[in-house]
Amino acid sequence: VHAGDNAHGDVPVSWELGKLYGDSKNFSLWQVEGGKEKPVAVQLDPDARRVHWIVSGMKAGSSRNYRLLPASERKAVAVPGKGVECVNDGKNLLFTIAGKKIIRYNHAVVKPPGKPDPAYDRGGYIHPVWTPSGKLLTNDFPPNHKHHHGIWFPWTNTEFEGRHVDFWNSGKKEGRIEVVKLDGFGGGPVFGWFSVRHRFLDLTAPGGAKPALDETWKVKVYAIGDHFLFDLDSTQKCSGESPLKLNKYRYGGLGFRGSHEWEGPNAFYLTSEGKTRKDGHHTAARWCEIYGKLEGASAGISILCHPKNFRAPQNMRIHPSEPFFNFAPCQNGDFSIDPGKDYVSRYRFYVHDGEPDAKVSDGLWADYASVPKIELRKD
Repeated sequence: VHAGDNAHGDVPVSWELGKLYGDSKNFSLWQVEGGKEKPVAVQLDPDARRVHWIVSGMKAGSSRNYRLLPASERKAVAVPGKGVECVNDGKNLLFTIAGKKIIRYNHAVVKPPGKPDPAYDRGGYIHPVWTPSGKLLTNDFPPNHKHHHGIWFPWTNTEFEGRHVDFWNSGKKEGRIEVVKLDGFGGGPVFGWFSVRHRFLDLTAPGGAKPALDETWKVKVYAIGDHFLFDLDSTQKCSGESPLKLNKYRYGGLGFRGSHEWEGPNAFYLTSEGKTRKDGHHTAARWCEIYGKLEGASAGISILCHPKNFRAPQNMRIHPSEPFFNFAPCQNGDFSIDPGKDYVSRYRFYVHDGEPDAKVSDGLWADYASVPKIELRKD
């Protein structure tokens, strides 16, 4: 493993096995240094012949050697530290590490408090997100925006078969996003994960609701304990032969709603370009940190935009008075999701206690954008 030009703290890496080791599903990984070998946690991807592990503490320009073996040849030994656990209670998936809650994904329909319009019922989103010290970082169904949900991914100003459809503002009753199927989930020594299918429904279609987009979320929650790190990969495709046109608009796409403690002037923003709440809206950035006080102590989250995303670095919606953030490529003009062409979005989330540190977020984005290079050498 070659670090390249960047130093690396704790960075997830992976390597495609191809036909190597046939149908083996369990492996052992050993870091080789000075003639000695140290066990390293390793995990097979649930969707591919790819192994994952976490590289820690590599200096820029350095290299590190590992030996990968199927467990049938050399049994894995216990690695210090605990992996990620995932529990499904039939309504949501809860991810924890060493007893600390990280995120919860709601695959069942959640109803807002009180007796509001059922149009606001929603599933298929992440909430809560917790900090490593256990503080609640996100909000759900805030009274002034009952259609906001922790981390979620709707579009706003769209056209489908000549009809205007708003999938964001649920109260308009034009569009809805539903969970179709939870395809899989689990925990492991390197990451916890889930894969789920969503469907965007046009509620204005003659004859009843009509599917417009099919979406797959693949989420990985990494076994890093002093801060939390998780990835969300979204793949959207047309449900049929009709494209979905996305019109220019100030918000739409990946959204984040912060804690109720951050309402008003209590939320702060810092982007990779040094912008803040005052001047960051409608600018582009590689990452954005949202932070403030939770239970009297500082905490925050950096949302990292992958460089291969459409129109990356993407423009942002930074709300002037609410703890709401959105990577919004639709700010730059109209575009469409066309039949036969996947619209892929990738984001990484860094959750921490304490004050934000731009150097840390920059380093994490560099890890995300350009992972250490892996070279195969056969014994």
